[in-house]
Amino acid sequence: MPPAARVRYVDQVAFRVGSWSVHWYGILVATGFLAGLWTASRRGLRDGLPGELIADLGVWLMIGGIVGARVHHVVAYCQEEFAGQPWWEIFAIHHGGLVFYGGLLGASLATVFYARAKRLPLWRLADALAPSIPLGQAFGRLGCVFNGCCYGWPTGLPWAIRYPADHVTHGAGVHPTPLYEALANLVLYGALAWLYRRRQHPGQVFVLYLLSYGGLRFAVEFFRGDYSARYLGGWATPGQLVSLLVVGVGLWLRWRLRPARASDAT
Repeated sequence: MPPAARVRYVDQVAFRVGSWSVHWYGILVATGFLAGLWTASRRGLRDGLPGELIADLGVWLMIGGIVGARVHHVVAYCQEEFAGQPWWEIFAIHHGGLVFYGGLLGASLATVFYARAKRLPLWRLADALAPSIPLGQAFGRLGCVFNGCCYGWPTGLPWAIRYPADHVTHGAGVHPTPLYEALANLVLYGALAWLYRRRQHPGQVFVLYLLSYGGLRFAVEFFRGDYSARYLGGWATPGQLVSLLVVGVGLWLRWRLRPARASDAT
């Protein structure tokens, strides 16, 4: 059996400027955000949404997404990571610690606020943004590989990742769950971009994103090994519980935005 791939955990720092370290995680998250925003602005032109409006929305998405993602992480891991730490550690996002579902909620609330303030059609805007979300996520999950987080269960498969012995996995081969999700998100991006040109009513693309991502995240979570708490008899991760909630919201929106109600979903 071929040896497992080795990721050097120390390479999480891309470069240093004096005493300031720039991490690969931050670079890749920022790259994903910019790629998502650019593709969304190009896509929105098809629906008469000016590119500058979506570019302006980017500031709100960034603030809402980062705040939501960090709050979710701090609340979920307050005992494991922050007990006994200085209070300012809750702002140390350059170390990682951004939970995607919290970021999705924060960015969604920012989008609703922005659409109402600018009198934009909310669900058309959501459709323009939807394919770009998994594109940005793909870059972010690559950042997780460098950061050494979101790792999977031990495995002897040829494509397993081995982090150094001082990593929490102690050098064992583990499922590269961030890569699983990155690849799945790239496929989802292509599918949603294809659907965008063929959608039948506003909101359809965003709803399919919620249903699809909730499902694929639920599946990937079976391979995650970085959780200290599990539920429903020990088989369900916190991410799976939230995934079920996201799928439920997607199903409700699918009913709410069905073609018979299209006139109400502008």
